[in-house]
Amino acid sequence: MEIDPFSFVNITIILIVVIVLLAMSIRIANQWERVVLLFLGRFVGIRGPGLFFIIPFLNRVAYLIDIRVITTSFNAEQTLTKDTVPVNVDAVLFWQVTDVEKAALEVMNYKEAVFLASQTALRDVIGKTILSEMLTGREAIDVELQRMIEGRIKGWGIKVISVEIRDVVIPSALQDAMSMQAQAERERQARVILGDSERQIAEKFEEAAKTYVNNPTALHLRAMNMLYEGLKGNATIVMVPSTVLQTMTLGDMTGTIALAKTIAKEQEAKTDTEQKPQS
Repeated sequence: MEIDPFSFVNITIILIVVIVLLAMSIRIANQWERVVLLFLGRFVGIRGPGLFFIIPFLNRVAYLIDIRVITTSFNAEQTLTKDTVPVNVDAVLFWQVTDVEKAALEVMNYKEAVFLASQTALRDVIGKTILSEMLTGREAIDVELQRMIEGRIKGWGIKVISVEIRDVVIPSALQDAMSMQAQAERERQARVILGDSERQIAEKFEEAAKTYVNNPTALHLRAMNMLYEGLKGNATIVMVPSTVLQTMTLGDMTGTIALAKTIAKEQEAKTDTEQKPQS
């Protein structure tokens, strides 16, 4: 039995077409991917992950959407704060597609839309915040920024996980002024502490004076101790006005000189004792 060459060619062409169409109908989506499928331009469903089939020339893969957490960096340059200070702010947004159908059908290019919505929200937040709050209260600003972004992308099937401000850059001239202000503030606090210390010392002296008024013996002993401590030092000359001696009931100059000589002899004897072992 002879095979018709024409029929053989037709069968071969049909097989090739079937194989090509079968190859075109096979699609594979990764574990983290979802495919938005259209039939003659109409949405018919979500496919993936894994193996799925389409009808060539009738079905079309409209979007291949990543459902993992996505990180988007955005910034606002030379934006004025509420107190008219130009700042550059860098922030990062963590977000995720939770509804693939809405992300594909409700907004065109959802990634760019999220980026622009985040950037405009950042500019609005900066315009409503003074510089000091921006530098010290980043957590509150992060919460407010996340709330504004969620409001702008509502209905897109996207979930905002968190927003974090990474850096706030202010003009160098303003940095110098803020540094001088901080230094002046620290100096003011130091002066206040010193003044308070002087006040406390004065109060203690006043309490001691009241004690010595009613106890001349205590005053005399304290005066002798102060004079003894002064003479015991390394100073070779100690000048004590005679009026002070009389006021503190220390006697006349003769007794003071004798006390000084006695202390000097004690120091000389102590020095000789320390030097003997060395020789």
